[in-house]
Amino acid sequence: MTEHKQPEKGTISIHTENIFPIIKKWLYSEKEIFLRELVSNAVDAITKLQHVNLVEGLRLSEDYVVDITLDKDAGTLTIKDNGIGMTADEIRKYINQVAFSSAEEFVQKFKGLEDKNQIIGHFGLGFYSSFMVADKVEIRSLSYEKDAVGAHWTCEGSTSYELEEIDKKDRGTEVILHLEADEKVYLDAVKVREVVKRYCNFLPVTIKLAGEQVNDSKPLWNQAASETTEEQYKEFYAKLYPMADEPLFWIHLNVDFPFNLKGILYFPRLTTEFDVAKSHIKLFCNQVFVSDNCPELIPEFLTPLQGCLDAPDLPLNVSRSYLQNEPQVRKIREVITSRVAGKICELARQDRQAFSKIWEDIHTFVKYGMLRDDKFYDKVKEQIIFRTTDDCQYTTLDEYLLRAAAKHDKKVYYANDEAAQATYIKLFKSQGLEVLLLDALIDSHFIQFLEMKNSDIKFERVDSDITENLLEEKRKIELAGPDEQKLQTQQAKELFEGALKAGGLSIRVESLKDDKVSGMILLAEQTRRFKEMTRMMGKDGDMPDMFAEHTLMVNLKSPVVQNILKLQDAKRDEDATMLAEQVYDLAMLSQRSFDKERMEAFLERSNKILEKLGGMG
Repeated sequence: MTEHKQPEKGTISIHTENIFPIIKKWLYSEKEIFLRELVSNAVDAITKLQHVNLVEGLRLSEDYVVDITLDKDAGTLTIKDNGIGMTADEIRKYINQVAFSSAEEFVQKFKGLEDKNQIIGHFGLGFYSSFMVADKVEIRSLSYEKDAVGAHWTCEGSTSYELEEIDKKDRGTEVILHLEADEKVYLDAVKVREVVKRYCNFLPVTIKLAGEQVNDSKPLWNQAASETTEEQYKEFYAKLYPMADEPLFWIHLNVDFPFNLKGILYFPRLTTEFDVAKSHIKLFCNQVFVSDNCPELIPEFLTPLQGCLDAPDLPLNVSRSYLQNEPQVRKIREVITSRVAGKICELARQDRQAFSKIWEDIHTFVKYGMLRDDKFYDKVKEQIIFRTTDDCQYTTLDEYLLRAAAKHDKKVYYANDEAAQATYIKLFKSQGLEVLLLDALIDSHFIQFLEMKNSDIKFERVDSDITENLLEEKRKIELAGPDEQKLQTQQAKELFEGALKAGGLSIRVESLKDDKVSGMILLAEQTRRFKEMTRMMGKDGDMPDMFAEHTLMVNLKSPVVQNILKLQDAKRDEDATMLAEQVYDLAMLSQRSFDKERMEAFLERSNKILEKLGGMG
């Protein structure tokens, strides 16, 4: 039996009497992290012993575990480990000396800190976070060393402490928190389990609460990618995000140079409830949960990414503003960007059809990334795909240009509203001309970006002009020659100019190969783009008129246009004018440009035409 000595009494070496009020004041909003710190310390003690066991050949074979027990009657929460333990001298060294000089210096240095829980673990505050919820804390510890004597440390929330020898048979450390009256919530097993799973779920040592294991001590990101199955990736994702659909794809990270970084990143299926403005990555440091919102580590265009990152080398003891400028943070962003680009290219090469389904969810973010990051653009540029009118398949830009080289070299025809531009698309398809469908909000910017990157390529919307491939061969309007074609062209031009009084309207007469189209609205590509850009930048009351300058292309080959000319020849000018107006409105209708009055006039005229047709019977 060890002879007990009188308890040693002393003061904690912090050069101030105000440390505990400061801890409570500064860390009040994140009280539950005390559990993270104490459990992490316990795991650390076990990890140290495992290392000593290996180096010194102690041949310890017992299971390592952290036990959390709750005693409602005594009002205590105890965290016990069977790790390396501490001697009385080690308690004096590691517990009694808080590593900063004064409370005033602390307050001054961190008064602007946004994420106050990041300072825990720095300046020796990890253990002392227990005083956020306890008015008395005890440490009972026995070192692994041979012939070690147990030590008992007690502190009641002031700078005074007591330290004495005790009989203790079990190696390791117990930290006993006597909870304050208003902190009894931490005697609730459900609450404690929730906090442990949030912060300590992936620590590499078994953590038990009331005898049951509550953590997953072997996180999937520590497993080699070559040894991990698709089903395991999906199961892990379901643990992280229980209510989410299966992810589109994932990336397994294992970087050991020039910094340490492990993790698994998932690209989710996006829903209307998904907040793309918020980071969804769970950040860990040596498997200890730190934050579920770390936008500094993820490029803006990849904010939808979910999953885990374990970055043990990150300076988590600093403010967020400094973290943003930390060179290692920038390098981590670059690694993630590069790996995502590589995964996109891999998926695109493996199976175009499967990739096209994923592309529907990710294309906006990929395009935005290409706009923002030249390195990302260079990596993925050959693999981005576009939906095409060729049986609604997907194609790369290079593939499209290769197929179109003989008909319209270096020119890309596209539609941005498949329904509104259906007439134009049908006309192009009838002549074997392929059209890309670029109908996302980002596509107007993306088109100009691609033109900037490839100066010899030009994008033209299907309603911007009439390609020669759509015109009757050798039937273009000529300035000289008294043939019937020229006379009809002139007649049609004058008739439509006289019948239509719309501002900014020009009439152009052509003979299309397809006679089913009577008229089409043409909007010059560059002029329209400028107005669209102005509209996006302007205020609601100062919107440019997209039709301030527009052209009605009249198809001379159309039976409708031919009938209008015959009506004029028969002196039925009123009917000819009415039908000319109808041709114009039908063309404008495809541009979805009708207001209420315009639609009423169109419907009224349509009824008159039907009445006349009925009377002809």
